[in-house]
Amino acid sequence: MGKVLLIGAGGVGSVVAHKMASLPQVFTEIMMASRTKAKCDVIAERIGNNRIKTSQIDADKVPELVKLIKSFGPDIVVNVALPYQDLHIMDACLETGVAYLDTANYEPLDEA
Repeated sequence: MGKVLLIGAGGVGSVVAHKMASLPQVFTEIMMASRTKAKCDVIAERIGNNRIKTSQIDADKVPELVKLIKSFGPDIVVNVALPYQDLHIMDACLETGVAYLDTANYEPLDEA
């Protein structure tokens, strides 16, 4: 698979990051991004071996997402962020031509 950008650092993000990091032959480079970079840093530190890079991102802002995707150059973006952010992340992937994997279904902000 290669490079993956994982967006979201909650409970699901932590589990996904640990699993990805345990498969270096599949996930050669991992970046984890969230609104709160410190949460990503804690998860990356627990995993160790410098397997995960971290970044701060506001997943509601498509231009920020596009910039991060272009700078990291992932083969796929895995979305484990909040359900109302799905369409923003998907739009950024469509704009950059990067594969997109979503683990949830969209819910509007006022319903999420």
